Amino acid sequence: IVLLIFRDLPDNPAVEWDTQLLAAFVLKHIETNSINLVVTFDAGGVSGHANHISLYTALRYKCCCFEIFTLFPCVGCRVLVLESVNLFRKYTSVLDVLLSCLLPRDALFVLTEEETEQARKAMRCHHSQLLWFRHIYMRFSRYMMINSLRLL
Repeated sequence: IVLLIFRDLPDNPAVEWDTQLLAAFVLKHIETNSINLVVTFDAGGVSGHANHISLYTALRYKCCCFEIFTLFPCVGCRVLVLESVNLFRKYTSVLDVLLSCLLPRDALFVLTEEETEQARKAMRCHHSQLLWFRHIYMRFSRYMMINSLRLL
């Protein structure tokens, strides 16, 4: 995990990041660190968060832009995107596991109760991010225990 403080890429759910700048930064990081797998958000950003969507857009740009002939596969890196689900499914917690198993996906992660509690504990460490609605998210969101992904 790399934490960046970068003025041109502010942490703001309403700000779209520059696609080419972000794509160039991510590609450099992939090459420098010999990364072979990137996991990111899909076009929905899970919650419509503009920064999340910008990551998907930048990775899609580098993976699919005809000018660079799918650059990520050329450097030996694959990209998995976390699938956004509708609001009902998002907050059905463990009840979504059956549907998640039945629907097509390239990867599915289902955490144990112990692993889910570890994720909740980690989220509670980030006080600046722990707004009132995140408590609801931690209790009822399927993303705390079920994550389906597709290859980009």
